[in-house]
Amino acid sequence: MKDTQQKQLGATLWGIADKLRGAMNADDFRDYMLSFLFLRYLSDKYEEAAKKELGSDYLRCEEEIKRIFIAGKQNEAINLIKERAADYFSKQQLEDNAKNMIMEEHLASLESEKLTPLMVWYNDNLDQVSTFEKQMRRKVHFVIKPHYLWSNIYELARTQNKYLLKNLQAGFKFIENESFDSTFRGLFSEVNLDSDKLGRNYESRNTMLCSIITEIAEGLSEFPTESDILGDAYEYLIGQFAAGSGKKAGEFYTPQQISTILSRIVTLDSQDPSTGKKKQLKNVLDFACGSGSLLINVRKQLGANSIGQIYGQEKNITTYNLARMNMLLHGLKDSEFKIFHGDSLLNDWDILNEMNPAKKLVCDAVVANPPFSYRWEPNDTLAEDFRFKSYGLAPKSAADFAFLLHGFHFLSDEGTMAIILPHGVLFRGGAEAKIRTKLLKDGNIDTIIGLPANLFFSTGIPVCILVLKKCKKFDDVLFINASEYYDRGKRQNVLLPEHIDKIVDTYQYRIEDDKKYSRRVSMEEIEKNDYNLNISRYVSTAGEEEIINLADVKKNLDEIEDTISKAKATHNQFLKELGLLELP
Repeated sequence: MKDTQQKQLGATLWGIADKLRGAMNADDFRDYMLSFLFLRYLSDKYEEAAKKELGSDYLRCEEEIKRIFIAGKQNEAINLIKERAADYFSKQQLEDNAKNMIMEEHLASLESEKLTPLMVWYNDNLDQVSTFEKQMRRKVHFVIKPHYLWSNIYELARTQNKYLLKNLQAGFKFIENESFDSTFRGLFSEVNLDSDKLGRNYESRNTMLCSIITEIAEGLSEFPTESDILGDAYEYLIGQFAAGSGKKAGEFYTPQQISTILSRIVTLDSQDPSTGKKKQLKNVLDFACGSGSLLINVRKQLGANSIGQIYGQEKNITTYNLARMNMLLHGLKDSEFKIFHGDSLLNDWDILNEMNPAKKLVCDAVVANPPFSYRWEPNDTLAEDFRFKSYGLAPKSAADFAFLLHGFHFLSDEGTMAIILPHGVLFRGGAEAKIRTKLLKDGNIDTIIGLPANLFFSTGIPVCILVLKKCKKFDDVLFINASEYYDRGKRQNVLLPEHIDKIVDTYQYRIEDDKKYSRRVSMEEIEKNDYNLNISRYVSTAGEEEIINLADVKKNLDEIEDTISKAKATHNQFLKELGLLELP
């Protein structure tokens, strides 16, 4: 049932996005849509936890609201709450400016003229709010004021309230700077609520936001609020927006089917995958994490509380924000993951720059889908970098091996790394050949998987997965040629579950499949091929050439020649009888 709900919710939300974005670029509308979905998730989680924390007090507030509603005295109740709040703040030992600012923010919760249990409790217990919020930070790791919760935002939108935009701006700012103990600064930096794309003035922007939020709220109202359902709906939307983004999609999205292959591989036992999944992973790293789907997929394979810490790095600011939201939407606490905005090639994250071997970050799983054949600027300083020094620098024209070596450096001795790269890394010469040769001689390349073409939104080229280990059991290299096993889609080719299972099972049990799908190749054979790893050299899907008997061919040709001569003679006889020229 859950899978059906997720698909229905995703389709509903995409329908809303398609309907409302109008002339707005899909990438721009994506940021609004996903941010509102994120706010809805945080709000539901906070209100659910608050209800549990306050217990009978919360229920009393609910009953009080029902009585007020039945009596039709909402306005009187709101005015009374305002009076109580004004009286409370007037007695506080605060400077006038600070007092006015706090009162103004507090009373903003009543602009929607709709009472919620949490709103009523806050106003009935103003002296206990600070203690309550400290407790909530311990329980759910964040706080949201009642007037910034989705229920209040939706009411402002539904009633076309002129303060919606201002309240939403303040709410986003609060979540970025105050909701979490750890910093989430800039989380909504790419969501420009003052953009002309929403409208030419405040009123038109406010009206547009009212429409968007109302549609989203009503679309969501028919579905349950579990984090995994909302999280998967978020992933679905990212995928749909990626489909319309063309090459830009490569910056933030790895198709789920490929993500599943990588995550299933790295969660298997590294020494002997046939024994099954590991129960725990010390740390997991994706140094080009995009929207975080690969990291989330690894976690799904093992379940909650199975990974010590999740680490992700992303250079693009918009995608970095998507990743942070995605983590929270899938039920991770902010203490369970660290996502850094920076450049992996320059290694500008302090956590990954520790020179003391005893403090170095090591990860039991490293996954990545870095940009293919990315142009970079290697220099003398990078040549001495601890990640590259023993291997050499990848060429300026393609940083593929630079990305690989970056991730490989942080792989633990008991870990597995799976990285998606273009086929060129398997056979290109020069500096790349030297790096490839050293990795092979050191026994670090375990498996090479060739995938079908046109699986990505960002490129139609076929790509491969390299599986690397620092301490591997087998002294050969497993080649899997899955290039012809796929289902043809409208825009992209698709790997069906049976295709994914075949790849993973072949890796897990190191299956040799009649040399046409998979084969274990000795290092001696690879050495004879000058360490060229072009998959077709070792596993070819081409049919065997038919053996031709030249004597039979000659006999057939002679028979054909004889038939032609007889036909020609007969034809000439007819021409002669008709008095026409005969054929030469």
